[in-house]
Amino acid sequence: MTARYKEIKEKIQQKFEKLPRNHQIIADYIVDNFDKIPFQSVQEISEKTGASVASVVRFAQRIGFTGYSELRDAISDSLQSHLTKQDAFPLVLQSSKGEDLLTSVANIDIKNINVTLAELDREVFSDAVNVFVKSNRVFTAGLGISYLLAEILAYQLTQVGIDSSVLKHSCTVFEEQVLYLKKEDVLVTFSFPPYSKETIDAAKSAHKRGIKVISITNKPTSPVTFYSYAVLIVKSENMLFTNSFAAISVIINAIATACAVKNKSKAKKILAESEEIMFNQNLVIKQ
Repeated sequence: MTARYKEIKEKIQQKFEKLPRNHQIIADYIVDNFDKIPFQSVQEISEKTGASVASVVRFAQRIGFTGYSELRDAISDSLQSHLTKQDAFPLVLQSSKGEDLLTSVANIDIKNINVTLAELDREVFSDAVNVFVKSNRVFTAGLGISYLLAEILAYQLTQVGIDSSVLKHSCTVFEEQVLYLKKEDVLVTFSFPPYSKETIDAAKSAHKRGIKVISITNKPTSPVTFYSYAVLIVKSENMLFTNSFAAISVIINAIATACAVKNKSKAKKILAESEEIMFNQNLVIKQ
């Protein structure tokens, strides 16, 4: 990712929370359709977002450009090198009878992974891994399918020697549980549409208490990002009204693997001891 590409998106993110609602809609459209903007006029942006032409121009000015034309040119320049990157792996080919449902779903997930790999800031990812490795404890949080993802990350980190647990959605809300976190702890939030207010409140509370929040979410302007030390953007588009977790699973595995690589001896020791406990409890069979 070029520095300019990242800079433009960060400008939008930094201003987003204070933008009027119609400008936030424009911001979301531009961030979600970055590669299309160089080919769209101000009138087309107006039609796509339901905002007036004047609003589109004022939005560009609010984030530091003289107008929409300068914003479009800056995006076009930033994409010159970015768009030449090849996909990590190709889409599944259609059969001679056309694309069936299984192929369609697979292609969406492959696209999610490709876009995530192309756009995820490696420095931010590396910084997040360092935070995990140096932390006292890692707590994960999310609701719905995000709760399952939070459990998986906590489990994966525990397996490689990082003390981790998931915030429970029980008689106490996440924000109450955050009260027991220490400054050396880390909170990881999974936040995907529809965004859980409880998860956002937990991130906000942790941020106020000086606890680092690492967020895994679908776009740089999602609500939880404004309370986060580091944000990992993962594409989660799906044919249904839910989120696909294919690309999210890749990121979870990558985080756990990177943490293990950072501290190989500890990770190896914990894995060996865990296997021994499982064997002694007759829960697994030694190979």
